[in-house]
Amino acid sequence: MARNKHPEETVQLILDVAYRLFMEKGYEGTSIQDIIDQLGGLSKGAIYHHFKSKEDILVAVVDRMTAESNQMLAVIRDRSDLCGIEKLKTIFKESINRPVQNDIFTVVPNFQNNPKLLFSLLHETIEEAAPNYLLPIIKEGISDGSFETDYPEQLAEMILLLANVWMNPMIFDDSEEESYSKIMVFSQMMRGFGLDIVDSEMSERLQELTSIYQKNK
Repeated sequence: MARNKHPEETVQLILDVAYRLFMEKGYEGTSIQDIIDQLGGLSKGAIYHHFKSKEDILVAVVDRMTAESNQMLAVIRDRSDLCGIEKLKTIFKESINRPVQNDIFTVVPNFQNNPKLLFSLLHETIEEAAPNYLLPIIKEGISDGSFETDYPEQLAEMILLLANVWMNPMIFDDSEEESYSKIMVFSQMMRGFGLDIVDSEMSERLQELTSIYQKNK
């Protein structure tokens, strides 16, 4: 496969191989040479033509894994059979229960050692997920009376920063007990806004994902 003639196919091949190796050997246990050895004759130059580092490959792998999440968020956002607070609860439940989350918590290393990945998460949260998916739901909830706030934009950002960053064990290396404590605090804060969106199933699922990460880090 000539990378100049089929650049998109080359990128997808690199990501396919990297994803498989990350799952088999872990991110830290996979080298650029390991990826090259599985590319069927592609050179190191072919990789560095598209990715500057192994960390860039990881960011692209995770971006591809989470693209499905954005599609799911859009479907829930656009449903006409749910009110605002029902959509918000459905988003959290569906997001945390997606099977791909197991893969993400298996593949991704500690964010503290991978600043590009952390920046990618923060950018996705503030620039994409909050304004495009959560904010319309919060505004709908204000309109239908299921909850109220004078600061919908800031509330959307705060909810996702807490959920995606503060409660993320891959950033703060939380134990299952620490994850449980954080989701309990998050639940109490949300109820303070009139948003009773966290249940015991979500708490247990976050602890399960934390356990997956701790076993594979």
